[in-house]
Amino acid sequence: MEDTNKPLEERNEEFIAYELAILKDRGQWTKYCRIVANAMSAIPWVGQVLASSASIHGESEQGRVNELHEEWLKIHQQKVNQLMLTLDEMANRLESVHANQKSRIQSDAYLALIRRAFKSWDAAETQEKRDYVVNLISNAAASPLCPDDQIRLFNDWLDKYHEIHFKVIRAIYQSKGITRLAIWQSVSEEMPREDSAEADLFKLLIRDLSAGGVIRQTRETTYEGDFVKQSSKGKVRKPASPLLESAFEETKPYQLTELGAQFVHYTMNQVVKKLSSV
Repeated sequence: MEDTNKPLEERNEEFIAYELAILKDRGQWTKYCRIVANAMSAIPWVGQVLASSASIHGESEQGRVNELHEEWLKIHQQKVNQLMLTLDEMANRLESVHANQKSRIQSDAYLALIRRAFKSWDAAETQEKRDYVVNLISNAAASPLCPDDQIRLFNDWLDKYHEIHFKVIRAIYQSKGITRLAIWQSVSEEMPREDSAEADLFKLLIRDLSAGGVIRQTRETTYEGDFVKQSSKGKVRKPASPLLESAFEETKPYQLTELGAQFVHYTMNQVVKKLSSV
């Protein structure tokens, strides 16, 4: 018999988890029903699919299934299956959360991150970006990893940047001090003209990531971490070139900012430890 003394919100969460478990038997979802329910609440079409599944089952028994309705349901059921695989993965990874952080994954603060993340998951156009979203929210389950404000910022970056931005980020992450020429060569075998669309796009990518605080040109720092001003003393003046600087310049090294390095650490790795300051 249903416990009517439970708060309405909690009973709704259990109902959603139960409905999903019917579609695919996953007992562990009951354990994480609040997380599952909050993930579902961020994806508007899930409720329509559940309602349509029941409706089409009744109509099929009466031999009057609308073909367009059935095709719509098939497409969305594929999305539901993909979502279930994601929830399976998340549940498995939450099992590894340390015991003293278990209360964290049931907190309102973490559930708000779940809702935000699954909006991004649903809007993502590639599996790569969906994987990054899952990595971020799974790693956010343990509160020492990253402040929640930083998690939300990283989530915004996942929404804002495209996979081609991530290729540039990965190239710099893998080779600190890499030049723009080497970055380009890591993503393409062709060397385009300076006045080409490809060169314009590459300059846009570098500009986006630089302005966004993800990457910067390499700077010398003191032992205390202060940036050292570049001095022109001792440098030999070269004759001024009649040409503008190339999009594929090969003398100025680039690196991730510390925030950019943490973004990579928490979104592109499945299991992480807190980065220490150096």
